[in-house]
Amino acid sequence: MFPPVSEQLVVLARGIVDLHVHAELEQRLEASRSAGRPLRVKAGFDPTRPDLHIGHAVLLQKMRQFQDLGHLVTLLVGDFTAMVGDPTGHNESRPRLTRDEVNHAAETYLAQASKVLDSSRLETRRNSEWLDKLTLAEAVELMAKSTVARMLERKDFRQRFDEQRAIHQHEFLYPLLQGYDSVVLECDVELGGTDQLFNLLVGRDLMGKYGKRPQIVMTTPILEGTDARIEGGVVVGPKMSKSANNYVGIQEAPDVMFRKLMQIGDDAIFKFFELLSALPTVQIDALRQDKAAGRNPIEIKAIFAREMVARFHGPAAAERAAVEFNRVSLGDAAPAEVPEVEVSPHGGVAELAWAIKQANLAASTNEARRLVEQGGVEVDGNRVTDPKTRLEPGRSHLVRVGSKNRRFARIRVVG
Repeated sequence: MFPPVSEQLVVLARGIVDLHVHAELEQRLEASRSAGRPLRVKAGFDPTRPDLHIGHAVLLQKMRQFQDLGHLVTLLVGDFTAMVGDPTGHNESRPRLTRDEVNHAAETYLAQASKVLDSSRLETRRNSEWLDKLTLAEAVELMAKSTVARMLERKDFRQRFDEQRAIHQHEFLYPLLQGYDSVVLECDVELGGTDQLFNLLVGRDLMGKYGKRPQIVMTTPILEGTDARIEGGVVVGPKMSKSANNYVGIQEAPDVMFRKLMQIGDDAIFKFFELLSALPTVQIDALRQDKAAGRNPIEIKAIFAREMVARFHGPAAAERAAVEFNRVSLGDAAPAEVPEVEVSPHGGVAELAWAIKQANLAASTNEARRLVEQGGVEVDGNRVTDPKTRLEPGRSHLVRVGSKNRRFARIRVVG
């Protein structure tokens, strides 16, 4: 038994950016409910990196919602397309990966994805099943179903073409190979991030040209990082990524995850609620009203942090993380476990700003220098404002960086 279509649409449309086409989705949900036949829904990923963060969980959660409504979900591992390399959003050709590298990342990805998806109701496929077998004649036929002009509609390709940057032929082939996945699997719906819209629509177009019923395309937002901010009433900032050091990994320790989530801006947190929380929209709106009425934003962010830590680590871990956060970040205590870092400066002299960078407490020495000069650094419990302060060799120094969002390390100067 499927819920009424109106109820399904409320759940499925929440947080969606693109929906091609809404009327078709409603029709297929009606037909699905009448026939007692679940929709087939797929989302593909190229396993290029082994670590997932909560930005990836936005798409995974939408897949889980389809599962919870009774539909069949396929997680497509792009083990073949990952070796081609998705050019989406790149100004240069991406490095080619080996099959061993792809397979290793895929195993890790699947294990992490199971923290969000119901693995007992999940079909997993690899596109090497059919793309490895594609003959040259079939590949030529696939390429004949699109044009160079269509490929140049993509912003990244167009920009590279206008700037006379190289576009390799295999990059043009990538959207077609991803689209061919849709031809083979014949799913009703394909999900992806907003950056994948062009590729997903190529799949929809190809299905029609191969005599298949075109898939419905739905995209979820690209989540900003923990440094997101509000400008003109809109959440802005770089997307969540490890390279930007603004990510929350779904495998990170509960206290680390909790602390990072509490770093999100007081207003930006509501976008995270909308995309990742299981709370009904009416409750999220009530929290907005509470904040406007003067409720402490820390309390509101803690609700979200508890929910996320509980999702990935369990309720008990969430409770412990909340207690630890209150003890450390809202009090003056150091964490129970502080990472220990040994630094070996040239000449045996370790200036504080340099040591902070080596301990990964700041993204650069310049940033560390600013933090020290602004009074945001303590060494062994004492505030230090001179970035050239030398750490005593042979000793372990407890260094705290930041005031609102504190980070700690025990730094030992050796060598």
